[in-house]
Amino acid sequence: MGKNITIRCKNTGRSYRVPIGYNLEELYEMIDLDMPYGATSAKVNNKVEGLHYMFFNDKDVEFLDITSQSGLRTYTRSLFFVLYKAVRDLYAGARLRIDTPVSNGYYCQLEIEGGVNPDVVGKLKHRMQEIVEAHMPFHRITCPTDEAISRFRTDGLSDKVRLLESLGSLYTTYYTLDDTADYFYGSLLVNTSQIYLFDLVSFGDGLLLRLPDPSNPAELRPMVEQPKMFEVFREQHRWNSILGVTTIGDFNQACDHGFTNDLINVSEALQEKKISRIADHIAASPDIKVILIAGPSSSGKTTFSKRLSVQLMACGLKPVPISTDDYFVDREHTPRDEKGEYDFEHVKAMNIPLLTSQLNSLIHGEEVEPPRFDFETGRSLPSGRKCRLGEHDILILEGIHALNPMLTEGVDDKHKFRIYASALTSIMLDYHNYIPTTDNRLLRRIVRDHKYRARSAQETIRQWPSVRKGEERWIFPYQEKADVMVNTALLFELAALRDQALPLLEQVPENAPEYSEAYRLRKFLHYLKPISTHGLPPTSLLREFLGGSTFKY
Repeated sequence: MGKNITIRCKNTGRSYRVPIGYNLEELYEMIDLDMPYGATSAKVNNKVEGLHYMFFNDKDVEFLDITSQSGLRTYTRSLFFVLYKAVRDLYAGARLRIDTPVSNGYYCQLEIEGGVNPDVVGKLKHRMQEIVEAHMPFHRITCPTDEAISRFRTDGLSDKVRLLESLGSLYTTYYTLDDTADYFYGSLLVNTSQIYLFDLVSFGDGLLLRLPDPSNPAELRPMVEQPKMFEVFREQHRWNSILGVTTIGDFNQACDHGFTNDLINVSEALQEKKISRIADHIAASPDIKVILIAGPSSSGKTTFSKRLSVQLMACGLKPVPISTDDYFVDREHTPRDEKGEYDFEHVKAMNIPLLTSQLNSLIHGEEVEPPRFDFETGRSLPSGRKCRLGEHDILILEGIHALNPMLTEGVDDKHKFRIYASALTSIMLDYHNYIPTTDNRLLRRIVRDHKYRARSAQETIRQWPSVRKGEERWIFPYQEKADVMVNTALLFELAALRDQALPLLEQVPENAPEYSEAYRLRKFLHYLKPISTHGLPPTSLLREFLGGSTFKY
């Protein structure tokens, strides 16, 4: 008789004795959990694993479904694979690129003779549905890396070849779906039958893959119009194509061949050129009196506003910054969240009547005294600073709520210029593995919080869901109202953040709930060749997080 081991399940609060070699799928079926949309993956000792995972020792387990971020990622990757197989089955030789998260779905480019049309989309969707209904298993294969490279080279997946060649790993794990092979940097479902809801529609000159809404899994995420966001992504990808660096495999090879400084210099120059053009436009528009700069956490909007100020001065204007942080209400008047804790992200955590009144006064040439907020006492105090706009002065209001019309009520639209700044990841792992934009910002915040706020990576990761919730409510609904949208991400930045982020992530203990996210980020960062930050200019937006900036914060 084989030896039994003990599995502790967090979902039930019970322990189970199972044979060695039992897998997560078998355990899930045995304990009969009430998960209406099924388990997609599980945390095993706080590491996310696919349901293929086999037990050989005692473990702690927590099953995940599509309502969790990790569970949703597993579902999403599996759907990417189904789409890729459908493309291979119907259009041999066509190239699929899962390009951009937009409109609550994923924009996909398909290089196909005659281009993408409704007939192509309809056939692909039908074939995907056939694959789902065929209950095809996702097979997980581990083999020597040179064997995996050989297979992907035969299949024409040169992006995966470059990635695997740059890693130097002895063994590689990839997946097959019937006769189709693909590589993913996270777990997949066990069977296509677990895919219960999706859609594929025409979008631009390509496809939009739609997924279930994690907050309401019975429905697809609602499509939202995001033409400005989409164009920013496309502009970045066009530049990446010109540079010949669209994936991490490309980037690693460029670094190996000594082009690191070239990538840094060109990326920084492109960003500066964008900022300069915005300043030129503002300077040529005499009606503009206030510049509103908004963006989510760690988007780099503070450094962006400082660099824009420099360019405005070069145009003969004098920027007058106003900090929204000074307009917080007294602590006891701050709204509270559902847990009864202060919600500093809430728009009514600010003294909006005072802010709007002073903005209007300044625009009409009147003198005001902006307040000063004392964060230690939680009190709004007189600053003693008088402020009046001169002939060549222009207000700059930067903050997460800057695009919310409540803040500038009564200010004529002709006097406003709205800017939305965010770090929209500018590189892919490979053509079937996108890098979430939130990962870009989270890594920035982990490094910055440690360096300047004495916070551990564990604390930053713990707070991140609350930060993201605030962004979804107070920032993202207004982003398309911007006059201009700016991508603050730099092509090389993940490699620049790598060596500062990794030691911080390694300090998160295995028994902490935040460990699974820390481990995922560590695993991802190991795909990148590290680069020295010495070549970054002192005005680089990344200096806000890495240190060494000439700007004062």
